[in-house]
Amino acid sequence: MRLEKCWFCSSTIYPGHGIQFVRNDAKVFRFCRSKCHKNFKMKRNPRKVKWTKAYRHLHGKDMTQDTTFEFERKRNRPERYDRNLTEQTLKAIPLIAKIRHDRMGKHISNRHKPGKRKEMEKDSKELEQDIGMLPKKLIINHLAAEKTKVKVEVVQQQTEDNAMEE
Repeated sequence: MRLEKCWFCSSTIYPGHGIQFVRNDAKVFRFCRSKCHKNFKMKRNPRKVKWTKAYRHLHGKDMTQDTTFEFERKRNRPERYDRNLTEQTLKAIPLIAKIRHDRMGKHISNRHKPGKRKEMEKDSKELEQDIGMLPKKLIINHLAAEKTKVKVEVVQQQTEDNAMEE
């Protein structure tokens, strides 16, 4: 079973699905659905259409540079069948999927960090500017909590060795 990639959005095309367009120079374009085919006919650039894989790759939205993608790479040279290698590969697939999932989560959280920091700065600045709009009870409770904090000095206890040295 041969799985093709959509020329426009890079999604997987299963056998019996999609549309093929063959240009006069015999170049074949495969599309997963009519949405991609229509966008191609309108001469839209996939790198400028936000929902395509090319756009997400270009703008750093998706994790594209990772070693786990090496397993999905298309290989044109047929490999000799080896039962042990096939067994090891099948055992490794769930582990690879878990690693990819973890790395994807880390990539997304790293991508959101600057925005969260800016949002927190904006919120704190807004709070400072409009502190008078809050109810008096909240302001008094907040100030009281700050005043009740007590500083405690920690004194290192002397051990017998330290006491003898002095």
